[in-house]
Amino acid sequence: MKLWKKLSLVTTVTLFLATGVSGAAVIGQTLRYNVEKTTESYRQQLQATAYALGRDIGESELLGYSEATRSSFFNYLIKKYGASRYILVKEEEVLCNLTDFELVNPQDERWAQTEPAVDTREVEGKRLLIMGKKIPMDSPADYRLVLVADISQVYRDMEKQVMLFLEFYLAAAVISVLFIFLLTRRMLSPLRELQKAASDISEGVLNRRARVKSHDEIGEMAGSFNRMADRIEEQVTQLEQVSRQQKQLLGSLTHELKTPMTSIIGYSDTLLHVKVDEERQNKALLHIHEECRRLERLSGKLMSLIGLYDNDSIRMEEVDIEELFAGVAQLEKYQLEEKGMRLETRAAGQKRMLDRDLFESFLINLIDNAVKAGKEGDSILLEATEGGISVTDHGKGIPEEEISRVTEAFYMVDKSRSKKAGGIGLGLALCSQIAALHHARLHIESKAGQGTRVSVLFEQQFLC
Repeated sequence: MKLWKKLSLVTTVTLFLATGVSGAAVIGQTLRYNVEKTTESYRQQLQATAYALGRDIGESELLGYSEATRSSFFNYLIKKYGASRYILVKEEEVLCNLTDFELVNPQDERWAQTEPAVDTREVEGKRLLIMGKKIPMDSPADYRLVLVADISQVYRDMEKQVMLFLEFYLAAAVISVLFIFLLTRRMLSPLRELQKAASDISEGVLNRRARVKSHDEIGEMAGSFNRMADRIEEQVTQLEQVSRQQKQLLGSLTHELKTPMTSIIGYSDTLLHVKVDEERQNKALLHIHEECRRLERLSGKLMSLIGLYDNDSIRMEEVDIEELFAGVAQLEKYQLEEKGMRLETRAAGQKRMLDRDLFESFLINLIDNAVKAGKEGDSILLEATEGGISVTDHGKGIPEEEISRVTEAFYMVDKSRSKKAGGIGLGLALCSQIAALHHARLHIESKAGQGTRVSVLFEQQFLC
């Protein structure tokens, strides 16, 4: 059963019980009040009539009369004060009874009290009030006056009130039930909104929020729910970012390992299959050693670059650009010779504040892309200008509509060619991050079929 139905049912039952019990109590109290007021009225009448009869009855005056005369006299007195409402009793004898009620116990000592005694009985479907007291008079005779009144009308009036109450009670109950159901459903509608929001979030709609504008406890709960949802979305976003970073790390490491490993394989293959003199052998071993050390340093720098580790492995230092170009040319020599291409460098004697290892990786990535885009006999220009460093090739180029996307991780313009060349679309994405680390930006100029020029443009403070 829905919560709003349960609350409505509990509220309705409670309301019915409360109003029913209170209504019954009010009706019962009203009945008692009316009976007491009626009884008090008859008590006063009885006392007044008993007092008057005590003055009119003179025992000495009745001694000389016959029984019939006395009976007529008593009937006259009773009719005079109460008509068919009173019974006159002398000791244990009923002298006059003009009521329809037969007094079977005239000797009852309750009627011999100076204060009226009260009794109620139900006779033949009627509610009778029986009240009696001793008549005060100066006579040794014991006269008693008993009043018999039909108070059924009081109960009938109360029954009418009960029926009227029940009619109003049932009408009010029906209206109340409808009102309570509608009001409870409306009041709990924010909870339904919360339930829908929670269901949507559980299905992956993390930007879903509960639209609750009330300022009560439900509104406060909705605010707490939305704050919780914000936190969950933030944590999920962070987890997704970490996942992307981890994926990018693995891809970047694979991508960056390729060039030095190619160089290492080339030199080691030479050592294994070609007879060389000791000097060339030592030179090859030294180059392999340097490449291995560079791989070790590069792995740590890449981890820092994509934010997975916070350490001090990235260090800026003054770098001679001409030296940097020479080192890159040496590292790319084997690959260029294999492709039948050549690298031209123009350094202009500049010096800049750079992280040497990262910037070597930066330039190697750009040259690798140029090699993949070019063909045998092409030349690649590595040039330093006053505003930055650029790599220019005369290869296939990049379509204009693709230029804005080539720095996205794992994005490849020519997917078939990149797959054949072993690329995974991380080169320019990594270059863009390295440029940002050096407070610089990438600028790409390209035309399909004419070649590409990729430049890194520095801020002036990095020029020494």
